[in-house]
Amino acid sequence: MDLVKNRYCELIKEKARELGFDDCGFTKAHELTPDKEILKDWIDHEMYGNMHYMANHFEKRTDPSKLVEGAKSVIVLLTNYTPSELQKHSDSPKIARYAFGQDYHHVIKDKLKTLFNFIKTEIYPSLDGRYFVDSAPVLERSLAVRAGLGWIGKNTHLIHKKLGSYVFISELIINLELSYNEPLKDACGGCQRCIEACPTTAIIEPRKLDARRCISYLTIENKEAIPEEFSNHMENRVFGCDICQEVCPWTWKSRPHQIDELKPKSKILELTKKEWQNLSQEQFSEIFSKSAVKRAKYSGLKRNIDFLLPKSQE
Repeated sequence: MDLVKNRYCELIKEKARELGFDDCGFTKAHELTPDKEILKDWIDHEMYGNMHYMANHFEKRTDPSKLVEGAKSVIVLLTNYTPSELQKHSDSPKIARYAFGQDYHHVIKDKLKTLFNFIKTEIYPSLDGRYFVDSAPVLERSLAVRAGLGWIGKNTHLIHKKLGSYVFISELIINLELSYNEPLKDACGGCQRCIEACPTTAIIEPRKLDARRCISYLTIENKEAIPEEFSNHMENRVFGCDICQEVCPWTWKSRPHQIDELKPKSKILELTKKEWQNLSQEQFSEIFSKSAVKRAKYSGLKRNIDFLLPKSQE
């Protein structure tokens, strides 16, 4: 039976690579402990800010088997999004690297659907399950660790030995039993670069992030005014923040991805500081038509621009 399960995993990995996924691991669909207690403590201290949905569906979030009836396995997939080039103008407001190309949700979900259909057609006709990419109450990083794909860094990101932390995590939760990977050991050692580099002191201790202080939260999930205490602490970030990843030695190993849909859009990379300041609704709709930046909406991005570049700086 183990030989059959191993063969299934080999076939799934081969197909995943063919579809453009950079790594693939397997773990059992069951309750995630001690992650459950860590999440409960984080919620109890309301570190989610106004992301109140993080407190919802607690049992499903900490046990993938509750998301899919009869679930036995979770296939976790990583997609490298390390860009081949960065924004052109050093004084322009910066956006997170994952938003340089098309919205990853759509790009990866299509690949997940193809992989799911492959398993159903070629391996297990009775396959049942669901697939997600940052779209369900799933502890994706914890599942990736269980699937042997990396460890949780002190900046709370998943770190892969070859890909670093510039990775999208996605998963299939299915009713097929497979062979499972063993978790890797933490390899951060005594490094504190991410903690020391965070300009808003959002990483309050290793692997514990107060979202209310995180630039990514403040510029994307936060729907209210950005608190004045963060003025002059945004490090020129207008949508998301990569600082704790940029300083991580593990990210320096990653090579640029090869997925056409995720390749940087030149119009985004070439925006000057003045063009950011004068960005109109029409320009926003055109430039960010298929970008994850649309998540902030024009009003949210304009709020961020005005906070970062007050009119007095024009």
